[in-house]
Amino acid sequence: MAETLRIGWIGTGVMGGHMAGHLLSAGFPLTVYNRTKAKAEPLLGRGAQWAETPRAVAAVSDVVFSIVGYPADVEEVMLGGQGALSGLAGGGILCDMTTSSPTLAGRIAKAAAEKGCIGLDAPVTGGDVAARDATLSIFVGGDKAGYDKIRPCLEKMGSKILHCGPAGFGQQGKLANQIAIAGVMFSVCESLFFAQEAGLDVAKWVELVVSGSAGSLAMGNLGRRAMKGDYAPGFFIDHFIKDLGLCLEECRRMRIVLPGLAAAEQMYRAMQAQGQGGRGTQALVLGMAALSGKQWRTHC
Repeated sequence: MAETLRIGWIGTGVMGGHMAGHLLSAGFPLTVYNRTKAKAEPLLGRGAQWAETPRAVAAVSDVVFSIVGYPADVEEVMLGGQGALSGLAGGGILCDMTTSSPTLAGRIAKAAAEKGCIGLDAPVTGGDVAARDATLSIFVGGDKAGYDKIRPCLEKMGSKILHCGPAGFGQQGKLANQIAIAGVMFSVCESLFFAQEAGLDVAKWVELVVSGSAGSLAMGNLGRRAMKGDYAPGFFIDHFIKDLGLCLEECRRMRIVLPGLAAAEQMYRAMQAQGQGGRGTQALVLGMAALSGKQWRTHC
């Protein structure tokens, strides 16, 4: 590394724990904060330092990354009274990797600039598997010089990185990605359910189509999980609903209509209302079956 940046990390959940771990493995000094300290213990056991607040993280860091749950959480950990910006020295960088509001990303960048710092938005896609394997795709918005400075860090977490434009454009890139995923998950789950009800050997059918034009990474990964009855969250339904809501907000702002997106958001909201928000997005196949008064079965 040309420069050993001191890294602060806020949010050590399903994604963040792996992502911060890659930076630690690469030799970056790491200070972490998480709302529940127990979730940071694996990193602390490997040599990361603990801080009691986001502000305390930033006080000993050159760059502070965050990946938390919702835009309100982002605002609190970045701009709140004990937020990271309040503890960051001039010249420091805030980089939020949560899928959040483009408008909020712009506000963070503006507040950072007023303090002589840089605010970047860099949401990711690929789920828990890509976070673990350091193969995430990363959409970055904000100051190009700041992006260039943290790119060595991003390269430890992802295999595809795109600087999308000014502040907020990383979020716009990620929201467009989520719209694509919403449609893909519909096609995967509808086709699986159809294959089951038609009487096909679903497991063999998937292996035939997954490598062809009807296949997708979602079918190969999440479709196979659904066949096994594995609904553990690589990405929570609750969080996907948040993302789709952000997409719909942007659609209203741009005065465009995306009916497939609206249908997906309603379907996932129905599942959330049934208490399934803590499951992974592949659990959509259960909702598909329920619409027809049927049950989804495991296919191993």
